[in-house]
Amino acid sequence: MKLNIYEEASRCLLCEDAPCTRACATGDPARAVRAIRFDNGKFAGKWVAECTDEDLETAERACIHYDRPIRIREMVAPLRLPRGGETTASTASPRGGLEGASLSITFCGIPCENPFFLASSAVCTNYEMVARAFNAGWAGVFYKTICMQEIKEVSPRFDACQQEGRADFYAFRNMEQLSENPVEMDFDILRRLKQNYPTKVVVASIMGQTEEQWIELARMAEEAGCDAVELNFSCPQMRLAGMGSDVGQNPELVLFYTAYVKRSVSIPVIPKMTPNITQINQPAMASYFAGADAISAINTIKSVTMGDRAEVSGRKAVSGLSGRAVKPIALRYILEMAQNPVLNGAHGKKVELSGIGGIETWRDALEFIQLGCRNVQVCTAVMQYGYRIIDDLILGLQNYLAERGLSSLDALVGEELPNIVTPTDLDRDTIVFPKIDREQCIGCGRCYVSCMDGGHQAIAFDTKESLPSSGEVGRGLRQPRIVGTKCVGCHLCRLVCPTGAIGVTKRIKKKAHRPERPPHPPVEAPDGAG
Repeated sequence: MKLNIYEEASRCLLCEDAPCTRACATGDPARAVRAIRFDNGKFAGKWVAECTDEDLETAERACIHYDRPIRIREMVAPLRLPRGGETTASTASPRGGLEGASLSITFCGIPCENPFFLASSAVCTNYEMVARAFNAGWAGVFYKTICMQEIKEVSPRFDACQQEGRADFYAFRNMEQLSENPVEMDFDILRRLKQNYPTKVVVASIMGQTEEQWIELARMAEEAGCDAVELNFSCPQMRLAGMGSDVGQNPELVLFYTAYVKRSVSIPVIPKMTPNITQINQPAMASYFAGADAISAINTIKSVTMGDRAEVSGRKAVSGLSGRAVKPIALRYILEMAQNPVLNGAHGKKVELSGIGGIETWRDALEFIQLGCRNVQVCTAVMQYGYRIIDDLILGLQNYLAERGLSSLDALVGEELPNIVTPTDLDRDTIVFPKIDREQCIGCGRCYVSCMDGGHQAIAFDTKESLPSSGEVGRGLRQPRIVGTKCVGCHLCRLVCPTGAIGVTKRIKKKAHRPERPPHPPVEAPDGAG
């Protein structure tokens, strides 16, 4: 069976100082695999262009994977650039970006070299960390939230939801609260960052418990030279009442605290919304009427994990969930605010959006931008893979702009909003049937099982009693087929197919008939009745 390079790349441990690259004298196979892993497979060949099969075999032998070596040669050899040939990847610059495709954009009037920021979290808690991120190519930072209270963290403070046999995780539970540094130390760090990296965007995230604390912290941020101040109304695991999501769930407090800060400083003010609420527009509107310049969303989602790793001295607690599993929820909240006519400038000032939640690849970032965000903040992906993912975030988004012939990132901001409607407005008069590609189908029957037990029993699975031992021969004797009279076009089969063998036909008008239903069985009279 043909190797699925994306599946194989997901097995890679993404080693630091990767042994495979150290063993390869002519290229960087580790970087090529990372490009595939983070959705830039079309450029992977650029890092192994000069490698011979022998070079790649040497790299593969050096792989230290705990299970079995990554199949480097088989994965990247077909992607090597033709010697002397011209390809899109040949326009890639040494940093990995594409020439002529600028990612610069403004946020609250502040010039940003690209839309990628570190989110206020464990990924940016001191000067050295943020400096490394800036040197790597990140455009800005929402520094870890500063408060005046003493912060005492628990141990351990993290947990993760992982697929069996996979090192990475799809969801991440975080018990961490705010910065443990003294207030003066944090603002000195921000001052030095802005002085030493004047073209980078430095945002102070703050959290107070009283009006006076909010005002004082905001003023300290402005005095430190910060470009903007974020108001953390959303931390889900504060041990003190009246802080974090306690505020974000109360539109009146959001209104008052935002107004207090807004009238006390001249730099942009950015409230951070909590997802732990039914209607995000209520606190968002409150921040708008208080004069907010932008809104960042979302913070982590209140959750519980039950494994041993979730225990602190034998006890568990509710805390925040992040990671790629929360992205659809984050997009929903961004959409609600982007579609709000008041926030969108119908009555004057428009509030800009900063998107957070499950961003791991450039495509994830693109989705937030297409719903109206002018920058995105990343946390969990950095905690897993390091600041180096900025290379593929930039490379992928630059290439997307170049492929579409766009010279400005502004052209993407909010472009998908007209295509998102309410369920009432969706087309319910046509249907798209699935179709099965016999060349790709391996006859596993996953589509049949799902359709029989979770769909509309519209797939028949034809087998023969005695199957040959050869998988290639046996595959032809195990064939699913669509039963057109029963299929309703739900496409569950496409979602469960492990090989991508199920595609689509043309959209057509539905036939004007109702599906046949079996007659109801006769109802027996209860004992003793008439």
